Amino acid sequence: MARIDILLPVHNGLPYLGAAIASIRRQSVRDWRLLILDHGSSDGSVELAERHALADARIELLDFSYANGLAELLNLGLERCDGRYVMRHDADDICLPDRIAQTMAGFAQHPGKAVISGQAELIDADDVVIGALRLPLGSDRLSAASLFRNPISHPALTMDRALIGRLGAQYGCDFLGLLPAEQRPRIDGLAEDYLMFGQLALLGLCVNLGRPLIQYRWHAANVSSRRLREQIRLSLTISRFLARTFCRMHALPEFDPAPFCNHGGQLLATEDSDFDAAFAVMAQSLRRGLGASAQLERELRYRHTLAHRRLPHMLLRYARFRQQYPAETGEWLTLRSWLLRHLPGRALMEAA
Repeated sequence: MARIDILLPVHNGLPYLGAAIASIRRQSVRDWRLLILDHGSSDGSVELAERHALADARIELLDFSYANGLAELLNLGLERCDGRYVMRHDADDICLPDRIAQTMAGFAQHPGKAVISGQAELIDADDVVIGALRLPLGSDRLSAASLFRNPISHPALTMDRALIGRLGAQYGCDFLGLLPAEQRPRIDGLAEDYLMFGQLALLGLCVNLGRPLIQYRWHAANVSSRRLREQIRLSLTISRFLARTFCRMHALPEFDPAPFCNHGGQLLATEDSDFDAAFAVMAQSLRRGLGASAQLERELRYRHTLAHRRLPHMLLRYARFRQQYPAETGEWLTLRSWLLRHLPGRALMEAA
C-alpha cells in the first residue's frame, strides 16, 4: 500500500497526458500510486496510459466510462484509494518535481488540516510560463474567501483521507447536512470541487502553501474557458449555499454573498449600484462567525471594493486597498472586466 494515492481523471487528454504522467514519475518522493480514471476516452489516451502502467507498477488504469459526470468519476476514484493521503492531478497539468515533498511538509507544519494546496505557475499549450496563480494563505482567509469564489486550486491539492472519510466528504454534494433538502445542491461537474472544498474551508480545514506546486495549463480546451458562463452560474449557487450553511453553523442571520462574488473574474450584473448597507451586514456576520483576524479583514477590504459599482468609487476603493495589500489572482481582473463593460459608449460599440 502506497502512502499517497494520486487521482488523475482523463477524457481524451492525449495531447498532454504523457507529460502529466511523466511529471508524477519524476517526483522526489517515490511512495505513491497513480490511479488514472478513464472517462470513456477514444483518442489514444487509454493506450498511452497502458504503456505507462506496463513501465511502472505504481500506475493503474481504471475504466470508469460509465460515471455520470466528473463528481461521480472522482468519488469512484476515492473509493479505490487506501493510502493515507489522496492527491489530485489533471491530465493537462505538470507537477513540479518536489510537489509531494512540499505537500507532506505542509501537512506536518499544519497538523489537523484535511487539505493542503498551493500556488501554481501558468503555462500555455507550448509549456511556456505565462503567469502565476496567486491564491490566499491561511485557513481563516480560506474560510472567508470560499463564500465569494473558489480560493483553492483543485489540481494542486492533497487530502488527508482519514479526515475526509470521518466527515463523509464527497465531490458534488452537501455532506455537512445543516440545511433542508430543498436547499442542498447536487453538482455533477464544472464546480464539484468548489462545493466539496468550500465546505471543508468553512470548517477551517484547508490551507494553501505559499509556493507553486504545479504548472497549470491554460489553453482553449480548458473546461473553464469553454463553459465559463455555466460554471459561474453554478458557482453562484454554491456561494449562496455556503453562506446559508455558514450562517446556520454560527446561528447568524442569512446574507446574500452574490453581489460580492467574483467567480471567473466577473461580477454579478445588477440594477443596483450601491451595496454598502448589505456589505455592512455581511461583514458583521463574518466577524461574529470567524472572529477578528487580519486575514478576515484583508478579505473584507477587497469585498468592500466591490460594494459600490459606480466607477469612481470602485477605482478609489481599489487604489486604497492596493496601498495596503498585494493583489491576488482575479482581483484586478474583476474590476477591469466591470470597467470595460461600463465605460461610456461601450454599449453603443457592442451594439454596432
